[in-house]
Parts: sequence; structure tokens; C-alpha cells
Amino acid sequence: MALSASVPWRIHATLPRSRANGPGERFVVWTQGCSLGCAGCFNPETHPAGSVAREVANVVREVLATPGIEGVTVTGGEPLEQPEALAAFVAGVRRAGLGVVVLTGFSRAEIATDPALTAAVAGVDLVIAGRYNRRLHLGAGLRGSSNKEYWDRTGRYSAAMLSAVPEVEVLIGRDGTVTVTGMVAAPGGGGQ
Repeated sequence: MALSASVPWRIHATLPRSRANGPGERFVVWTQGCSLGCAGCFNPETHPAGSVAREVANVVREVLATPGIEGVTVTGGEPLEQPEALAAFVAGVRRAGLGVVVLTGFSRAEIATDPALTAAVAGVDLVIAGRYNRRLHLGAGLRGSSNKEYWDRTGRYSAAMLSAVPEVEVLIGRDGTVTVTGMVAAPGGGGQ
């Protein structure tokens, strides 16, 4: 798969600083589009595929212009439903030495048997894989449910680092916008 920074990427939202979406202070990207439809998903507004696409290069520039971050977390929606864009993004931020965590509903086995999905996570430090199961809700350590598997690809993040990630974070923007993020379920919701 040829990697190009001009690849379009459907993005739901970005957040330049978060501590509840991975170890350390992180930039977070929520992708738009998910056909998995896990019951109780925390982010159902990210499921429809439609949205304005951004070029991967523009998102990479936004990340690299954010000082003092340890890494990036990509969640969704479903990041692996746009594998070429994810691979290009990961390549762009890895060149700057940033760590990368990807939360996906695909299982490790599904990723390993699909060449496009395997290529999309080739440069990722940690993949948190598996469908969200609300009966097994956990909401800790970046796992929405206990069936979700840590796929440590580089050893960058320890179990202690993951268990220290806050379960929820409330951020108030300069314009008064309130953002609640993390793994604690909203009423009737779940997790990624």
C-alpha cells in the first residue's frame, strides 16, 4: 500500500490535549465511520460514514504543532475502516518520535488476517483490540470492556502506565465548550 499524506481522512473530532486517552499528555483523533455497531458504544455519533474529509497531512501538522505531548491516540468511529489514512497518519507522527495508541473494535485475529489492516497498525505502539461488550463493561486502562485485548507491539507502554490513565476527564475550552472524554460510560453508553 502506497502511503501518501494527501490521503483523505474522515475525522469526527480532534482534541489537542488529553490525559484520559492514553499514557501521558496526548493528542486524540476520533475517526468518523464505523460499521461494527457495538451495542452500548460510547461514541454512536461517530458511526455514520459521512463527514467532511481532511487530508492526513493537515492532521499530522496539527499534531506536530502541539508542544509537550507524549503521543497520539486514534479512536472512533472505527480507525481501521480507513486503513490507508491511518497508516499514512501513523507514519507521519512516528517520524517525530510520538507514541501511537489505536483503539479498534476489530480483533487481533481479524487484523492479522487482513493485509490492509495489518499495514495500518504496522507503526503503532499499542493496539487495543476487540468489540465493545457492554455486559463486560470495564471502563479502565483504555479498555471499554474486559474482553478487549492489549496488543503491545513495541513495549513503549507498560501495564502500570495503562492502569494509571484516568477513567474520565472534563475539559472546558476557552469558548466555554465542555468536553467529557475517557472510558467511563455516559448514561446508557459504554466504551470503545
